[in-house]
Amino acid sequence: MVTQAQKQERLVQLKDQLSRAQLAVVSDYRGLTVKEMTNLRRKIQESGGEYTVAKNTLVRRALSETEGMPQIDGVLAGPTALVLGYDDPVGPVKALMDYLKDNKKELDVRGGILEGRQVSTEDLKQIATLPSREELVAKLMGSMQSPAQGVAIALSGVARNLVYVLEAVRQQKENA
Repeated sequence: MVTQAQKQERLVQLKDQLSRAQLAVVSDYRGLTVKEMTNLRRKIQESGGEYTVAKNTLVRRALSETEGMPQIDGVLAGPTALVLGYDDPVGPVKALMDYLKDNKKELDVRGGILEGRQVSTEDLKQIATLPSREELVAKLMGSMQSPAQGVAIALSGVARNLVYVLEAVRQQKENA
């Protein structure tokens, strides 16, 4: 039996997690073995997130006591696991969806919260298709580097052609 003090401690922990999270995804965890749940936790942690199981009443209470969080009573039914994303909201959603697809699991992803707004399952599926923050930064850096690289190549080509012309003129004068 869980004591009142343990519930209060868990509530404080949930409020802290939710206040720091940019993303909170609500899903079912039934059908996962302990080993599968551990593997899923690792995948989500590698992507910068956290996977935790919580009682619906504690989640409701934590949401109501956390500033800027909407009530998502419609998705809090049955056994509940939360996927929390702190820095990059795309990574943890992508890790969850990829894990479910790769392991052919049919967990019920019910919806969640993204930056203070309620999102549906369809929204989460769309988010999972977005590139991660690292991929976006790499693409941005590549596109920023590309024009500068093109200018450098063009300028070096002009200089190279000038050297060829001067060399040809020098050889022509020597032969004359």
